[in-house]
Amino acid sequence: MKQILKSCTALTLSLGLVAPALAQEPLKELGKGEGELSIVAWAGYIERGETDKNYDWVTDFEKETGCKVSVKTAATSDEMVALMNEGGFDLVTASGDASLRLVAGKRVQPINTDLIPSWKTIDERMQNAPWHTVAGIHYGTPYVWGPNVLMYNKDAFKGEAPKSWNVVFEEMTLPDGKSNKGRVQAYDGPIHVADAANYLMAHKPDLGIKNPYELNEDQYKAALDLLRVQRTLVGRYWHDAMIQIDDFKNEGVVASGSWPFQVNLMEAEKLPIASVIPEEGVTGWADTTMLHADSAHPNCAYMWMEHTLSPKVQGDVSAWFGANPSVGAACKGNELLTDAGCKTNGYEDFDKVKFWKTPVTKCESQGECVPYHRWVSDYIGVIGGR
Repeated sequence: MKQILKSCTALTLSLGLVAPALAQEPLKELGKGEGELSIVAWAGYIERGETDKNYDWVTDFEKETGCKVSVKTAATSDEMVALMNEGGFDLVTASGDASLRLVAGKRVQPINTDLIPSWKTIDERMQNAPWHTVAGIHYGTPYVWGPNVLMYNKDAFKGEAPKSWNVVFEEMTLPDGKSNKGRVQAYDGPIHVADAANYLMAHKPDLGIKNPYELNEDQYKAALDLLRVQRTLVGRYWHDAMIQIDDFKNEGVVASGSWPFQVNLMEAEKLPIASVIPEEGVTGWADTTMLHADSAHPNCAYMWMEHTLSPKVQGDVSAWFGANPSVGAACKGNELLTDAGCKTNGYEDFDKVKFWKTPVTKCESQGECVPYHRWVSDYIGVIGGR
């Protein structure tokens, strides 16, 4: 955790995030709701019972506040940043590789925690997290967090969980006697470079990688080379959770980095799907509900942020997505999550997850690193076969 704090502090400084220059005046008091609320969110984050009637944290909110919720699903952090740059939205559930970019770009505004009574109930590991806090100023409320797991087909692996990420990075014969070529997937987002770097941290220690988001030129080249090998194995790069589910069900895909959300949905259908955290560890996400700088419905937005911090909503979201709540009270007494849910979802493994963050030139571990814009252009090249 200390390393995460140091690294994110470095990111804050390198982006020039100085509180007085960026902090517009937060809302001083709440008025009546404006009648509507628009949110940019990850798939599965805002449910109103349409997929499963047991999972609905929108309907009661709308009845109680009069704020009609509309949701724009985004598949990647880059898409979220683009949508917030375009405007027209009130809130976004931003991961750590987007949140500070939104702050630096002045696309989100500081929040007044006094208007959010449940703020004091937030897990202390999350309350002042550096991916939403700049110079002591909060730019959002924590939502949920979790790992990027290795999802696999149990039949292809003969019922034994793969121990390493090598099944998606290196050509091999799987336990079912067939090659993994064309049967694995990779995430369609530049942040996936960090997954390659995380793998190399364990398998090529001579590269000296200390942080998968802080790579010098040699380390970065090695990560790209590994991704080019992976390109020869990948049948499809995924970014749409539902399409990935369909690929596992109907297109013969047997292994991929994924979110617990997809795993949970397929397990609920009694499909032979499971997930594992391999020996190399995982990257992950800690998401923040952030308020657009030009929000047209700030009162509804504040009501929503308070609503999402209730133990009931936190527990329901965590159960649905396979995530961990930002409010510890959600770990007990939630019918959907159950009292064992937090332990199952890795609530105690917070310090083991290498949370997404935006790579920058001036980095903590070695002074100068390859910045994110290079990750973007080069990963497009990798996917294109270059």
